Amino acid sequence: MKLHNRQKGFSLIELLVSLVIFAVGLLSVAGLQMVSKRSNFESLQRTTASHIAYGLLEEMRTNGDAIGTYLAAPDLGGGQFASMQLADCSSAASPCTSTQKALQDLWFWEQVLDGEQEVGVEGASGGVVSPTMCINGPVGGGAGVYVVAVAWQGAISMANPEINACGAGGGKYGDADAFRRVLQVATFIDPNI
Repeated sequence: MKLHNRQKGFSLIELLVSLVIFAVGLLSVAGLQMVSKRSNFESLQRTTASHIAYGLLEEMRTNGDAIGTYLAAPDLGGGQFASMQLADCSSAASPCTSTQKALQDLWFWEQVLDGEQEVGVEGASGGVVSPTMCINGPVGGGAGVYVVAVAWQGAISMANPEINACGAGGGKYGDADAFRRVLQVATFIDPNI
């Protein structure tokens, strides 16, 4: 009686096919990771813009006497107020006027917008990418709807959002503002209350 030697295992072709399938799976996972990171970054930018817009609107609401100062401010972002000499509003002996408080608020929220409140080894690390913040409201600063819009640069090209013109048209956000993202927050403020 003769025994046949039958080998069992993988042939080289089977091994190569399984490696190709495994490599395609790994590439898919890597692509999914990239999409996930980009989406998380976009979400972080939107959340940061939201906090900044709501924060400035609350400052405007509590300092209604200087509402005109907020409205007269240029578009914030990129250090418009960086070199401004501010009054020291921390002293109870010499409190700030409402206009001084408004200028300090604008300076502070621009610092947050630009990321200057979070400085690491390589410089500013907070804020949003290429920020612009615009403040709009009733002419003359009376009771009405006030809008704070924050524009920033997104990670991928999309259709230009037309909800607000904040930051549009300057070439800051790519051709035809394809990388521009905008978040706007509107609220009613009566400065006389």
